[in-house]
Amino acid sequence: MSSSGPYAIGLDVGGTKIAGGIVDLCSGQIIRRRTIATLPDRGGLAVLDDLLALRGQLADDATELGLQVSGVGLGLCELVDRAGQVTSDQTIAWKGLPVLERLLADGPTVIEADVRAHALAEARYGAGRHYRLFVFVTVGTGISSCLVQEGRPFAGARGNALVLASSPFTIECANCKTIQRPILEEYASGPALAARYQQSTGVPCSGGELVLAAANAGDQAAIEIVASAGTALGVSIGWLVNVLDPEAVIIGGGLGSAGGLYWQQMIVSAREHIWADNSRDLPIVIAALGPDAGLIGAAAAVDYLP
Repeated sequence: MSSSGPYAIGLDVGGTKIAGGIVDLCSGQIIRRRTIATLPDRGGLAVLDDLLALRGQLADDATELGLQVSGVGLGLCELVDRAGQVTSDQTIAWKGLPVLERLLADGPTVIEADVRAHALAEARYGAGRHYRLFVFVTVGTGISSCLVQEGRPFAGARGNALVLASSPFTIECANCKTIQRPILEEYASGPALAARYQQSTGVPCSGGELVLAAANAGDQAAIEIVASAGTALGVSIGWLVNVLDPEAVIIGGGLGSAGGLYWQQMIVSAREHIWADNSRDLPIVIAALGPDAGLIGAAAAVDYLP
């Protein structure tokens, strides 16, 4: 693929690693990439210092390649408001720190929640290119969603229009009056699969991908856990379709893109929970850009700098 520009630097900040790259905004091609460990337990300032150093290295790379970048886009695994301020600290302790201000000191910068960055990448370069209105769902360490309309991810009034699976669904049992507060993210995400498998079998499990592999190999405990997780996720996807009436649903993230039993059960469950007859057969497709989507989408967000 040839490179023609314009160019931007994209930074995808997750709990395990920070991926950075120089992105051709015309094609979505990553021209040069670098990756460092996040190590969030050191505190927010240490992570921020490492990020600034990485950004500087990528700026030097651009100079070396003779490329002029138009700005820096950062996608973050936290809530980010419409002004680019970090408003949560579940993983990266940047809430209350002058993250945007420090990045702006070296040039035009935009900070976006990672799910919206992922959704933007799919809208511009991936599976969402042919849809005017779609819902993007990412399933991995966490589970989030984003409505995309006319190529633009919807942020909501406060930047919080992405929380799909983090809050409880509180119900009371009609028979015993027990109050239940199930949380989808603690049932159907990658870490949840691993925790449920370990609890069920007593076998240590370090990640959801191992449970998927065990299910594919015929492990009955893994099969039951993966199937139930896919079914639970499908309920929420069906609810999103009922509420938002999109043309399509695009599923990304490591677990969401894995296929197999998890995907099959999610599809069946989602369609069972879609109420309108003419919505039930809408396309539900795997995202096209894989693990690079966050980096690419963060860079693409530079186009929306004021």
